[in-house]
Amino acid sequence: MTPGDELLFLALGGSGEIGTNVNLYGCRGKWLMVDCGLTFGDHDYPGIDLVLPDLDFIERRRRDLVGLVLTHGHEDHIGAIPYLAADLKVPIYATAFTAGLVAGKLEEEGLTGQVQVRIVEQTAELDLAPFRVTYVPVAHSIAEANALLIETPHGRVFHTGDWKIDDTPVLGNTTSPERLTAIGDEGVLALVCDSTNAFNEQVSGSEADVYDGLLKTVADAPGRVLVTTFASNAGRLDTIGRVAEATGRRIALAGRSVERNIKVAKATGYLRDFPEPVRYDEAMRLPRSELLILATGGQGEPRAALGRIAAGNHELKLGNGDTVIFSSRQIPGNENAVGAIMNQLSKLGVVTVTDRQAHVHVSGHPGRPELKKMYDWIRPEVLIPVHGEPRHLREQARFGEANGIPRAIVQENGEVIRLGPGEPRKLGEERVGKLVLDGDVILPADGTTINERRRMAFGGVIAVSIALDRRGALIGEPLVRPLGVPVEEDRADFIRDAADMAARAVGPRMDEEKLREAVRLAVRRCATAWTGKKPLVEVMVLRS
Repeated sequence: MTPGDELLFLALGGSGEIGTNVNLYGCRGKWLMVDCGLTFGDHDYPGIDLVLPDLDFIERRRRDLVGLVLTHGHEDHIGAIPYLAADLKVPIYATAFTAGLVAGKLEEEGLTGQVQVRIVEQTAELDLAPFRVTYVPVAHSIAEANALLIETPHGRVFHTGDWKIDDTPVLGNTTSPERLTAIGDEGVLALVCDSTNAFNEQVSGSEADVYDGLLKTVADAPGRVLVTTFASNAGRLDTIGRVAEATGRRIALAGRSVERNIKVAKATGYLRDFPEPVRYDEAMRLPRSELLILATGGQGEPRAALGRIAAGNHELKLGNGDTVIFSSRQIPGNENAVGAIMNQLSKLGVVTVTDRQAHVHVSGHPGRPELKKMYDWIRPEVLIPVHGEPRHLREQARFGEANGIPRAIVQENGEVIRLGPGEPRKLGEERVGKLVLDGDVILPADGTTINERRRMAFGGVIAVSIALDRRGALIGEPLVRPLGVPVEEDRADFIRDAADMAARAVGPRMDEEKLREAVRLAVRRCATAWTGKKPLVEVMVLRS
């Protein structure tokens, strides 16, 4: 798959899912990469915190890759860079705030100096032949969010990144109707557009409006208050800092990412008036009504600050009469994890407040009225919905065609779309997948390790040891140890039965591979008869 004299689009992540955003544009033998994000593990990935996109397609073509351009600094757009970007060996282009966040991640992984990050202005023009990329500032729930105008020999693409309309942002950009209309006046082949809120009938709302809702909620709280939000949302951090000062509360920071992001924001000209945080020991000595904790963990991550506070495993403590405010939106798939932490907080006597109870959050993504305005400004020939699950992509496609866009193409990860020349159409499919970060090791998400872990989580595991003499005859009884197998009170009887079945499976002059398989199947059949489960069975053969 080497692009000829044509313009191709290929998503390696973020199309058909929320997170792991990676988009490729191909033209005249070259590829341009936009964003490199991750997502968080769930029950499908036992023991996994981070899920990464598989970049094998572009890694095998890295000599043809002209650069990696970042739209903004959210984890689902930059989070995979410390783990994958070094293998690409191309420059990364980002504005100052985003570059600062990336630099912090690279430093944590010991990669400072090994990945080239080039800082660009917010209205920068990059000549990455055959692509010309212009940064176009847009509003979003983070400083320095940008859309990209990508000019090619076969037409212009407007890649929105994550965006919204906010005429009164606390920090960062507005989305300029005049600038976008001018881009549309010059002609746009394709609009590649954020689909996250394609079902929302209302506008996303202004970041400035959150201040009043947070102020009232914090002012009405009798005890300690903890506010959790996305650490990269510098505008929200500024709002929380001002609310703390207005309500006479000192602020304590809980979570490395919030500390790091405030440091980066200050270094790039933001949050200059953010109140000086107090140490944990000082925070715990303050009267309960004089403390506001700003913490990570609003998505239910058990090892983040909020999760450890809820479990009582943190220096900062909450108790009866205290309040936790979730000033963020639950990422789809995190509902159970967030609910578990809310239940832990409830047991402590803590009151939880979300955007259902008070105006403490606004979305960073466009609702349908905002999408309609973008269509009217850009007036593309074709709409390519991205950044959403299949239902979001298809809904935006329907909405775009109903509002005057001549054609919409619904694609998902791995589907190659030719945008030009000629009628835009799907060419074929490329293999895509996911990787997982398991401790310090990167593994295929569908590889042996994770599949075995899923099987162990579902049915348990049984370890069987067989001892044989020189002639291959059994010495003593097989040793059977079930782990996670639902036998409970019948454990001893089950072990005797499984050991007997293992012994019966040992035949004369069997080679070791056949012996292992015979014992494995015999023990698994025994376990299925006892429990209805099919546990993973591992057989070890010892010879005298």
